[in-house]
Amino acid sequence: MSSAISGLVLGLLATCYQVPSSVAFHANSIAMNKAASSYVHVASPSSPISIVALSMVGGDDFDLTGGSGDETNEVRVEPDTHDELMYALGVNLARQLGDIRPLVESGEELAQVAKGLLDTVVGRLNDDGQRLLLSKRGQELDQLIAGRANALREKLELRGREMLQNMAQTEGVINLDTGVAVHVLEDGPDGPGEGAYPTAASVVMIHYHGTLSDGTVFDSTLGGDPVKFPLAQVIPGWRDGVLNMHEGETAMLGIPPEQAYGDEGTPDGRIPGGSTLFFKIQLVEILSGGVGGAPTLLGADGQAYNNDGGSGLIGADGQPM
Repeated sequence: MSSAISGLVLGLLATCYQVPSSVAFHANSIAMNKAASSYVHVASPSSPISIVALSMVGGDDFDLTGGSGDETNEVRVEPDTHDELMYALGVNLARQLGDIRPLVESGEELAQVAKGLLDTVVGRLNDDGQRLLLSKRGQELDQLIAGRANALREKLELRGREMLQNMAQTEGVINLDTGVAVHVLEDGPDGPGEGAYPTAASVVMIHYHGTLSDGTVFDSTLGGDPVKFPLAQVIPGWRDGVLNMHEGETAMLGIPPEQAYGDEGTPDGRIPGGSTLFFKIQLVEILSGGVGGAPTLLGADGQAYNNDGGSGLIGADGQPM
């Protein structure tokens, strides 16, 4: 396989992960995915781990579960046996490969792909046979993969833009000149549209949950601590969205590819080129460069004063009274 095509395929077939939810963000990852998917009436794939560019748009035209729709979450071997352990090994290997179904166009094609995988894995087709086959059909294979990957990428980009357009028409959404959409879901402590807001020079503390147009998670702070970001160092759409938030607010951002990673996507393939991104963001705190908001009284330690029963005054010994 040529290096150019190999790079394209590796980028498109890079797998994403999902992160456990956290009560610190007031909602779990399922709720966040629903928040993004509410802007479009398209069914999401059921698999939590998916091939980035392919799982979003493939698999809609034919049934690859055996013709009877028999997809299940039940393990089909006797529990607590050696067979189950070996079955788990197979599942583990398959999850590393990812969902290949969207790369094929029929159940018959999938059957031949599975046969090739099995024959290679068990050694039925030896190394010489593998090399001979790939030498003979490698160029055609490159062309097939590139053609289908490009077609899927076009569908992916179209789907993301349709979602963003639907989001832009939702009541209460702020539409920026850059094409970024901001939908405030929860107000900050100072009330709707009130409180401190960041500037382009601000450093902010944020919880975020980033998804592609099918809800596939490409990055998230859920299950961990919020992170600190200088807004000057993030993608333009993310920065512009946060600049239109107030401290303490939670909002959904829709970011077109021109304000995200463009036609190239990310180098690791986690975000394919042409992807519209959706982030649920909680602006936990503006650490520097904020504007507005209520004045903050500082205590003796230089931190924001919390009236927990003390006077907040300094005694003659320089210690808090």
